[in-house]
Amino acid sequence: MSLQQLPLSIEFFPPKTPEGVEKLRVVRQQLKALKPEFCSVTYGAGGSTQEGTFAAVREILAEGMDAASHISCIGATQATMRENLATLKAMGVKRLVTLRGDLPSGYGAGGEFQYASDLVAFIRAETGDHFHIEVAAYPEIHPQAKSPAADLQAFVTKVKAGADSAITQYFYNADAYFRFVEEADALGVTVPVVPGIMPITSSTQLMRFSDACGAEIPRWIRLRLQAFGDDTASIKAFGLDVVTELCEQLRAGGAPALHFYSMNQSVATLEICKRLGL
Repeated sequence: MSLQQLPLSIEFFPPKTPEGVEKLRVVRQQLKALKPEFCSVTYGAGGSTQEGTFAAVREILAEGMDAASHISCIGATQATMRENLATLKAMGVKRLVTLRGDLPSGYGAGGEFQYASDLVAFIRAETGDHFHIEVAAYPEIHPQAKSPAADLQAFVTKVKAGADSAITQYFYNADAYFRFVEEADALGVTVPVVPGIMPITSSTQLMRFSDACGAEIPRWIRLRLQAFGDDTASIKAFGLDVVTELCEQLRAGGAPALHFYSMNQSVATLEICKRLGL
């Protein structure tokens, strides 16, 4: 695959304030220059950001880009899910990022779906091939998995339920990704597994996210970030080097595409893509 051909996609989260909505419009216009294959919008715990998610998806479609809505099933009923799928279909959405999701704190389990694979199967049964279904993959193992083998099996089950492709949790160790893809392949997974890329722009934010989602920050990266203290310019420069190098390794190893977790910012993603010649 030549340099220019590596497809990109970009993830945003729904802003909580009118200022945030306005800022995201500007960021999207800047990132549009990268000609992303699609932009996805995250979905809060228990669907708590649903209105904001759908509003952002509508805007992305209106701006002439393909948009994927995240959709999660924990705490949901089949009736509400059917309604959401009808809404998304009517909006012109053709791609979904299908997740189990988290319940808002203080809620019991509830809902009619237990796993993401249940949701994938439901979407396929209800809507046929209308949606391109993305599922999540965890090269460094889902934090709630009973074992690496159980986690891999859960991934295989999601794919066999009808997923078209997968996007991984972010990681900074390319070997973890390649091993995961190899092991999934050995179990009959043939869909593309796209690496999720998290630019490093703030060490405190990165540590907080990584502790929450189980993404491993290699010791050498963690120690370098700690050594920079509050020197944000050095943190950003180091982050660009590390993440560009990671993308190079992934591209050289045959990754099918790159999915950027933009955090509603454009600078780091634009710079990494520029360095990669994308």
